[in-house]
Amino acid sequence: MNPSDWSDAENDAVVTAYFAVLSDELSGRPYNKAAQNRALQEQIGRSRGSIEFKLCNVSAACLGLGLPIIKGYLPRFNVQMSLAEAAARWLARHPEWEAALHGNAVPQLAESANLLVGVAPTLRNAPPSEDLKHTQRIAQRFDVAGRDERNRALGHAGEERVFRHEIHALRQSGREDLARRVRWVSQEDGDGAGYDIASFTPQGRERLIEVKTTNGWERTPFHISRNELEVANERRDDWHLFRLYDFARAPKAFELRPPLDAHVSLTATSFRASFQ
Repeated sequence: MNPSDWSDAENDAVVTAYFAVLSDELSGRPYNKAAQNRALQEQIGRSRGSIEFKLCNVSAACLGLGLPIIKGYLPRFNVQMSLAEAAARWLARHPEWEAALHGNAVPQLAESANLLVGVAPTLRNAPPSEDLKHTQRIAQRFDVAGRDERNRALGHAGEERVFRHEIHALRQSGREDLARRVRWVSQEDGDGAGYDIASFTPQGRERLIEVKTTNGWERTPFHISRNELEVANERRDDWHLFRLYDFARAPKAFELRPPLDAHVSLTATSFRASFQ
């Protein structure tokens, strides 16, 4: 084996240390990066610099996996898939960690109704980073969009945050009458409407909002159903996709309007099988 290659055991050790610090950072607990590095040097026999670089690689892998990252370890994108696999192994062994992430973001929903809604990445002047392909490769390999979609706690928390944001925004605009009429459709009626929140503009026009939430960065892929796409096309003047990201740390958002294929690449990921 090339001495520059990292073994599965070494990758597992670095990933375990990374998630320990990330957990401390997300929870607001103090941590010592230098002490962590020294402990890893003793454990796996690698240099301080190589460990520092590898921890930055873990940040890049976490972006691909739709997870928050340690602020002090800026992503370095020459990531081997074996490192992403080590992170996936850690998550599989600790399912409670990811399931609980949404709780860090919304400890007091009533007091944090405001959301920072920015410009969608596809509408900015800056082109996407060349490193985007690395995160996309990891996201596709581990079906990050599907994992976010199956995380019911994350989806519920994201919808509740947007529900409260819409009410707050209407009240701030002096439309208490409309604020009282905002409905959390997916909670009250179940899935199937093609949107999650029925809200209004301050002028009284309907806002049909489909919420997609991730703990990852703004370009984390997401799933959208055929029904949601059909409703988006049928009600394109009223339908909004509300994308929440970085949800576990400091939730931010942007909106996409139909046609969605002007902003994202829509890829069929499954087929329906019917008996002849």
